[in-house]
Amino acid sequence: SSLVEARDPYTSGHQKRVSELSTAIARKLFPDTELHKDTIESIRVAALLHDIGKSAVPSEILTKPVKLNDLEYDLVKEHSSKGYDILKGVYFPRPIADIVVQHHERLDGSGYPNGLKGEEIRIEARIIAVADVVEAMSSHRPYRASLGIEKALEEIARNSGKLYDQMSVNACLEIFKEGFEFTP
Repeated sequence: SSLVEARDPYTSGHQKRVSELSTAIARKLFPDTELHKDTIESIRVAALLHDIGKSAVPSEILTKPVKLNDLEYDLVKEHSSKGYDILKGVYFPRPIADIVVQHHERLDGSGYPNGLKGEEIRIEARIIAVADVVEAMSSHRPYRASLGIEKALEEIARNSGKLYDQMSVNACLEIFKEGFEFTP
């Protein structure tokens, strides 16, 4: 994650915060038993690495202060597949590369890179997708100011069961009601 942050300082801490929220969602969904420890650890690690493929995207595109054109956006969208390519040859006791490649898939098939739908998407990736959207929308980006946590939570609630996993959204909303905050 430090590699990506070195190339894109505007998203510094993003992967860590996504991992923090993803892990909290997973703990809410899965009782902390031996049976679920591997799933929770898979989510923590995959979330820390979910944007590693951005290391293959030109930094001038990652830090561009205006809206990307279609070609530039297509290059950014390749980061999921590039992340898979980077991680597939690394031994992990868990399917980290598979989770990373799926973190932008959406329940209705509108995501990328493979247009997977519903249960075709690993639960770990569905959890990370929710955390990723919440963190990204609530953080400042070179091309826009932070939209705020309320807008981010409205987005996942509005698209719960359509784009985002309903159980993950419900757990995320509950965590924030209980006082969850990203660490600075």
